[in-house]
Formats: sequence, C-alpha cells, structure tokens
Amino acid sequence: MSTLTKPNHMGRKISRIRELKDMKQEALAQAMGTNQQTVSILENSEEIDDEKLKEVAKALGVSVEAIKNFSDEGVINYFNTFGDNSFTNGAFNASHCNFNPLDKLIEAHEQQVKLYERLVQAEKDKVEYLEKLLKAK
Repeated sequence: MSTLTKPNHMGRKISRIRELKDMKQEALAQAMGTNQQTVSILENSEEIDDEKLKEVAKALGVSVEAIKNFSDEGVINYFNTFGDNSFTNGAFNASHCNFNPLDKLIEAHEQQVKLYERLVQAEKDKVEYLEKLLKAK
C-alpha cells in the first residue's frame, strides 16, 4: 500500500513539511544531529514515537501538533485563500501596490544625483585645500 493512501503516515507528513520548507534530508539530519539515512528511514516509517517526533518538530521549526495534523489538502486550501476576494478587500489587498513603482524609480534617481553632487563638492573642497597647502610652501 502506498504512503499516499495512508492519511496518518507520520513519515510522509514529515517529508512533505520538510519539502515545503525547501529543506533537504541532509539539512534535517544535521539539525537533528543524525545522518541522512536515519532521516530517510524516519520518513518511510508509518508510526514515530513521541520523543522522536518532538525532536523532528524542533528541527523543522514546527509543533508536534502541526506534524500530526498536517495534510496536503490543508496546505492547498491555505494557499488557495490568497486568491479569494474576501481576503483581498480593503486594507488586506495583497495583490495591489500602494505606491507607484515609477515614482520610486524617480526618487532613487534623485537621491543618486544628490549623492553625486555631494561627491563633486567634496572633491572641489579637497582640491581647494591642496591648493592652499601648495601656496603656503
């Protein structure tokens, strides 16, 4: 029977959480103080004791409950809410910029011009100072 048909396959849940965090087995193994083969065996295990589950949860940066209650459907539903209009109205409008990118570009250019002018002035001051030193000799 494949791990996909078993809803409480703890190893598969750990594997999916690790993948969603863009973490390789080697990285998880290092965080747990073990090796990649141990993580592989762990991810193929249907049941995992609570102590080992706590260790894995800590290494993944999630709670034990998050691992136990994890489901691919829940993740899909969570990410689908980002396109839902009920969450993107008013102050929670996540798909619309609240500034004009062209204005930001012009502002950055103006700052660059001001910095250049300050640099030129500093160089003029330096030349003037050196000329005074030469005249004094």
